[in-house]
Amino acid sequence: MSGDLRLLHVHAHPDDESSKGAASTARYVAEGVEVMVATCTGGERGSILNPKMDRPEVLANITEIRRKEMDAAREILGIRQEWLGWVDSGFPEGDPLPPLPEGCFAAQKVEDAAAPLVKLIREFRPQVVTTYDENGGYPHPDHVMCHTITVAAFEAAGDKDAYPELGEPWQPLKLYYHHTFHYERMKALHDGMLARGLESPYAERLKDWKPDPENERRITTRVECAQYFEVRDRALLAHATQIDPDGAWFAVPLEVHQAVWPTEDYELARSLVESELPENDLFAGLR
Repeated sequence: MSGDLRLLHVHAHPDDESSKGAASTARYVAEGVEVMVATCTGGERGSILNPKMDRPEVLANITEIRRKEMDAAREILGIRQEWLGWVDSGFPEGDPLPPLPEGCFAAQKVEDAAAPLVKLIREFRPQVVTTYDENGGYPHPDHVMCHTITVAAFEAAGDKDAYPELGEPWQPLKLYYHHTFHYERMKALHDGMLARGLESPYAERLKDWKPDPENERRITTRVECAQYFEVRDRALLAHATQIDPDGAWFAVPLEVHQAVWPTEDYELARSLVESELPENDLFAGLR
């Protein structure tokens, strides 16, 4: 049945599709599942996070460069990808926080911002949709808005009275939230490094990070995908403005990632089919 299965990931910015769920994406592509990524914004206001790319000519052409990076990552992952056309909101900082830029994604009305996603769902017809939880995974306004419009579109896409001008209704059957950088996983990577006599890049971060058992219990679905971590890493590195190859993530050897945490983790947030929890497949109950 894999050839009849379709998976839609909804992400806020180019690079999110490679940092969240990319190895399970690569696994599903290898199994014959058709995978689409909807990217809400172009990442126009993103910071340059790789020091080697922090150059005036890169900053001046950041929109075009991030699109080319997305093209490269798409090819590596073997997916389809669509831009929803909204403008990056940036990450506001300060006390009080400054207002959102006029016209940006996070400043849109939900019903307007969800419309392109409803149209895409009706055209692509996925059984499974993924996005972030209500906190956005982290509190970037575009990530929170991405969550909000995905939940709205999941419900509206199958409603014949909602957005009737945007195509024939299609109801996805399962909605998942990514749980990527959670404490249990980071602690396992940290301990795995120390057990091998290696320096952990997460020591400082974990000192002030308190365990959150309630959040860990939200995980319902762990997809085994360690053999595709190498694909994930190549897709990440394609986003050269955002990913520092000398940063913390790549300080942990691939074999440590594979040994200590061989899954990518999700929360089943909404389901119209029966499946037994915990799951090991986003398509549990569908094949």
